[in-house]
Amino acid sequence: MTESYNPYEVAPTVRATSASPAPRPERDPIDALKVSSTWKRRFKLIDKAGGPELPHLRDLTFGERMSINVSFLGLFFGPIYYLCKGLWRPAIAYFGVTFVIAFIALLAGLDGIGKAISYGMGFVYAMRASVLYYRKMVLQEEPWF
Repeated sequence: MTESYNPYEVAPTVRATSASPAPRPERDPIDALKVSSTWKRRFKLIDKAGGPELPHLRDLTFGERMSINVSFLGLFFGPIYYLCKGLWRPAIAYFGVTFVIAFIALLAGLDGIGKAISYGMGFVYAMRASVLYYRKMVLQEEPWF
């Protein structure tokens, strides 16, 4: 006798010959962020430098260090640039410190020192912009300084 055809019979499964599945490529979380490619490149350089504290900054080339350490928009627009990037806490903190010190210098009759403090804080805005934005976007922190 022959066996009748059973359409509900499950075909035997074929097992793969390898014992472990092929490794999946890990997806970089920076690539998944909704920021421009320039910011993604800066974030990867900050990762390469060891994170927001930048312990391995000297291992980077001069151009890479400059792209992390200097933000010309931060230099020229300071708190406005920080507010546009969603860094309202550092914008308030830096502006408050600048205002208080410059106001005290102005009351003391030291106009030149007040201006120097204002210009110096412009450089603080420029040098901290990339690291603060990295902490906000990559590490999901809300930094104050």
